[in-house]
Amino acid sequence: MRVVIAEDSGILRDGLTYLLTDRGHRVLAAVADPEALRAAVDEHRPDIAVIDIRMPPTYTDEGLRAALAVRAAHPGTPVLLFSQYVETRYAAQLLAGGADGVGYLLKDRVAEVSEFVDALTRVAGGATVLDPEVVTQLLAGGRGAEELTGLSVRERAVLGLMAEGRSNVAIAAALFLSVGAVEKHITSIFGKLDLPPSETDHRRVLAVLRHLQSEH
Repeated sequence: MRVVIAEDSGILRDGLTYLLTDRGHRVLAAVADPEALRAAVDEHRPDIAVIDIRMPPTYTDEGLRAALAVRAAHPGTPVLLFSQYVETRYAAQLLAGGADGVGYLLKDRVAEVSEFVDALTRVAGGATVLDPEVVTQLLAGGRGAEELTGLSVRERAVLGLMAEGRSNVAIAAALFLSVGAVEKHITSIFGKLDLPPSETDHRRVLAVLRHLQSEH
């Protein structure tokens, strides 16, 4: 993959560059601020951009807004947000603008390098990859915390894995359930969130994200 990295921490920026290069990928640019990110994407047209959310000058949501700008200037460019924080203000807007090739992972929840590289590969290929905590907070922001109480603990776990783009078989394996049980949970989730069911995993993710956007 041809990758552009935007991360204000020099240690993390160099670390990501080394890890990806060591695995055969090309890091075309590794920058520290949103302006440099946009310039790098304009110049290189990468296969994917890895973007931290809190960057100069205010260290709030510059990365998210830069991701929106990148997608506006170059529609369909895959972006993987990689942050310590969940920022919902622009996240739903980014996802609703087209969830194909969008990822949002939390740094402290990625335990293995292989998990990160796998997510990067999937997002570059057009998948949607979201950390379950991101999904939970988007749901809370979109529908109110009281609506989350309508989902059982198991349904929340299934929803999180759905949002990661996992198939029913993969969800069943992760949660030690039968595929039939997973299908029943998914049907219940769609019913509680007033979403039409779909046979396609990716469309299920898009349906959830569209619904979240409609509530903002």
